[in-house]
Amino acid sequence: MDKVVDSAAEAVADIEDGATVAVGGFGLCGIPSVLIQALFEQGANDLEVVSNNAGVDDWGLGILLGAGRLRRMVSSYVGENKEFARQYLAGELEVELTPQGTLAERMRAGGSGIAAFFTRTGVGTQIAEGGVPWRYAPDGSVAIASPIKPVQDFDGLDYLMERAIVADFGLVRAWKGDRHGNLVFREAAGNFNALAAMCGRTTCAEVEVLVEPGELDPNQVHVPGVYVHRVIPLTQKQAATKRIEKTTTR
Repeated sequence: MDKVVDSAAEAVADIEDGATVAVGGFGLCGIPSVLIQALFEQGANDLEVVSNNAGVDDWGLGILLGAGRLRRMVSSYVGENKEFARQYLAGELEVELTPQGTLAERMRAGGSGIAAFFTRTGVGTQIAEGGVPWRYAPDGSVAIASPIKPVQDFDGLDYLMERAIVADFGLVRAWKGDRHGNLVFREAAGNFNALAAMCGRTTCAEVEVLVEPGELDPNQVHVPGVYVHRVIPLTQKQAATKRIEKTTTR
């Protein structure tokens, strides 16, 4: 039951080339930066990453992207990362842009044993009709386009079918966690972390504060330990090292 491992390096040691990795966070808020850095140092290549975005050019998933270690991204928002845009338009990176709520539900469904679901989001658009560029060729033509998705009528309205996402690994960050893997997020830092934890077959959680079993109020637990396989307690310095995307002053 004790899921604590000695280091982030140990937690990500078995992530192989070509693995699919779900990563929590929204922008730079709540990203598992220590685990991402450990994965960068570990050297896994040709990764498919499921994450709302790809960090920024020099932080978060941006360091893996900049090193050319990502083969494919399933994301919603990528506007803060110039290298992401460059790789996508140059045909170096495959990108499945997904409506944000749909992405969240695909991850939740994957962690809940639901193979697919129907949604109104995307009906009547290229999301349903296919043809969204997933990968460009070097000459600028579309090398891989999104497929047509099944559409079905329910009570007189069209809904399109979306497949669930199940990743090989989930990387998340929590405010508090216990040795059994129960996690608590703080305010907005919860974002996609719970969903990434759910949909990963093996989930690694870095926690800012490690507590003993029984110290967490069960009513406050956001992710039960059944979804978490490895817990990495952070040092005070690691827990305090956080970035924001834009500093606004007046």
